[in-house]
Amino acid sequence: MDLTIRTLSLEELPRLVAMDHASTGRHRDAWYREALDRAQGGSIAMSLGAEHDGILVGALLGAVRYGEFGQPEPVAEVDTMVVDPNFKSQGVGRALMEGLVQNLRALRVERLRTQVDWKEQDLLGFFGRFGFEPTPRLVLEYKVDL
Repeated sequence: MDLTIRTLSLEELPRLVAMDHASTGRHRDAWYREALDRAQGGSIAMSLGAEHDGILVGALLGAVRYGEFGQPEPVAEVDTMVVDPNFKSQGVGRALMEGLVQNLRALRVERLRTQVDWKEQDLLGFFGRFGFEPTPRLVLEYKVDL
């Protein structure tokens, strides 16, 4: 499939929300608006889109962080990757990840991380096939009673 990987624009918010809703059943308009605002705001945020025949068919959002959790080196984090369900298993996610890795090389960022729900086996499989591995760090969570 012929894909163009490019930076996302704020005007693509409705399409991002629609793809996410079709994929997950969630409606995260506010989250995507914040992520796109961050990416446009001059910080080292990442927002890549995959376009096929003039239509946005996938997106990847994340950021580069410096010194998070006691680690002195920069680390890139993928917050969200979404692919239009009509284009799944057609190389969209791989093309987005390859575009991201190319950008990270230019920034001299050597590590890329993400978090995946244990129950999302398809997504775990995708990241595993791309070469991601579990880290020796453990994510801890505390439930605050409200």
